[in-house]
Order: sequence, then C-alpha cells, then structure tokens
Amino acid sequence: MSAPDIHQLEGVLLVDKPPGLTSHDVVARLRHRLRIRQIGHAGTLDPLATGLLVILVGRATKISQYLMSLDKEYEGTMEFGKVTDSHDADGEVLETHPVPAITEAELRTVMQGFLGDQYQTPPMFSAKKIKGVPLYKLARKGQEVEREPRFIHVHAFDLLTFTLPTVTFRLKCTKGTYVRTIAHDLGRKLGCGAMLAALRRTGSGQFRVTDSTALADFDTLSHAEVRRRLIPVYQAVPSHVL
Repeated sequence: MSAPDIHQLEGVLLVDKPPGLTSHDVVARLRHRLRIRQIGHAGTLDPLATGLLVILVGRATKISQYLMSLDKEYEGTMEFGKVTDSHDADGEVLETHPVPAITEAELRTVMQGFLGDQYQTPPMFSAKKIKGVPLYKLARKGQEVEREPRFIHVHAFDLLTFTLPTVTFRLKCTKGTYVRTIAHDLGRKLGCGAMLAALRRTGSGQFRVTDSTALADFDTLSHAEVRRRLIPVYQAVPSHVL
C-alpha cells in the first residue's frame, strides 16, 4: 500500500470480522495497516462472533456515540443441553442435560416471550467494567460480583431452522444486548440449558454485512481502494447529529 494521505482517510468502514479476534484486535490491525491512529469501532463483537463491525476512521470517531446506539441484527446457532460459564461455546461447560422433546411450535412460543422491553443482567464473562475492572478479569479469578441489570428491547426473535439439539435464529435488538445471555436464559426456561454456538452480526442500523469488506482483504487493498470504501460522515448520520 502506498503512503496514505491521512487527511483523506476519514469516514466509516464496514468490516466483516472473522472469528477468534476481539474488536480491539481488528482496530489494532487496521491502525497498523492504514498507518493512522485515529480509528475506533461502534459496537463490540465477542471473539466467537463474526460479521459486521462498524469502523470509524479519522474524525468520524466523533460520531461513535450515535452509531453505537443503533439497533443490531444477528443470525446465530444455539445448542441445547449445555450450560457454559460464558454462555457461549468459548466457555467452560458447567452442566449438561438431556434435551426435552420440545416441538418447533413450542419453541417458537417460548422465544416470543423474549420480545419487548426487559432488563438483562450482563454475564460475568463480559467487557463491562465494575470500578474500572472488566468483569471477565474478575471471572477468570473465580470471582462473581453483583451486576446492575441493563434495559434492552428485543424487536424480533425468529426461529430459522429446527434440528435439535441445535437451532438457528435471527434476532433484532437494541444496543448492549448480550445475545449469548438470551440463549442461556432460553435454555433455562426450557429446563435443559443452552449455549450460543455461533453468532454473526448481519446489520447495525442502516449498515449491512453484505456491504462490508473482509478484514483479510485490507492486506492487499491499495490506499485508493480503501478510500473508496469509506462512507462519508454526512452519509452515515442524519444532518442534525453533525
């Protein structure tokens, strides 16, 4: 990649995050590749998750609060019969249970119970901080602390495929929703436990993963090609935000 003109690197990049990386890892990699420090993201994805990561470049970092507040859309896989400490497949299995002979219609009914306004308690294995310390650091020491429930709203929770002990689903929710905790809580309601086996963010507000660029592709894109992928700030947010 040729030497960049940092004054032209400004806007929103839509990146398709691969599994196994934190959102911070993605930002660090892009900072190194684009040789610009002023880069951030508008909404964390867990290492297990793939999909849309909204990256803010240059002065676009000033609109982070607005973009972080956008509703999110996901597609994922749940596995019933297993409970993990992190509520997903990256955690340690704490319990295993037989999966009841629930029907597809019965599962859809239980899923509908998760729609609407509700309070959700963040899992211990999360980046949420208590007195400046990320919860996951306390969890790794075997500590559990009281967490304040946060207000969320689930707009849609749809069953896509039904092949017990796994199912796939689509979820649309407000920012800050822990999808893996929804899977965990659904498993509790069924009496057999559940964990999130896979997750892909497909949308954030008006942005779609189908319009994103795979992270690995930035290793070969020219500076001009990166610049063409930048969404101008005025297109990314309503005029009243600027």
